[in-house]
Amino acid sequence: MSQTWLIVPAAGQGRRMGADKPKQYLTLADEQPVLAHTLARLHHAFPHARLVLCLDADDRWFSPGWVPFADWQRVPGGNERMDSVLNALHAMTAEGDDVVMVHDVARPCITANDLQALYQAASTHPAGALLAMPVADTMKRADNQRLSSRTEPRDGLWHALTPQGFRYALLRRALETARQQQTLVTDEASAVEALGERPQLVSGRRDNLKITHPDDLALAAAIMAAQAANLPDRL
Repeated sequence: MSQTWLIVPAAGQGRRMGADKPKQYLTLADEQPVLAHTLARLHHAFPHARLVLCLDADDRWFSPGWVPFADWQRVPGGNERMDSVLNALHAMTAEGDDVVMVHDVARPCITANDLQALYQAASTHPAGALLAMPVADTMKRADNQRLSSRTEPRDGLWHALTPQGFRYALLRRALETARQQQTLVTDEASAVEALGERPQLVSGRRDNLKITHPDDLALAAAIMAAQAANLPDRL
């Protein structure tokens, strides 16, 4: 029987937040850090999964008490996201067909329904899958002076979210190939696409916010409060 794996890259410094600590350690509801909320959501959906947490080697804020998984390991993060994920893949004892889901630590509003939908797609589609949502806004192309030069058609455009899930062997081959070719990829799906594969897009909720800027903390707290009121049994 295949094993479910979760990789959470959490080695970033979050400099755009302008805070005195990385954004994953800033607090949300009940004074728990973003990291703790994100891991709790993942554990609720996949209590028996194996977690690999990528942390900076000099991280002085992390507490193991925030990890609800019984089976987990810590690996050093890399300079880039893809380096952290590769470190995790190399440290894992996974089989080639095991499903590996990678989730941003800064997305604490993910719901169990979206997590399960992504897992089902990643388990059945040979090229894996990623949560995403269709672009709703008018898209503008800027020139080098940040002037709007034209409007881009939005048909077929999607915002990539996380988690993104793939078979272990495919994901490892995709990221190792990107490293060998010195190609910087910003998400796992783009590395898989570079192999000629076409991952499945799974429509996700629009409240799967990624905390990036200071005002996102208040927005995330509001989203989580609304979810708790409307989806108390599905978080």
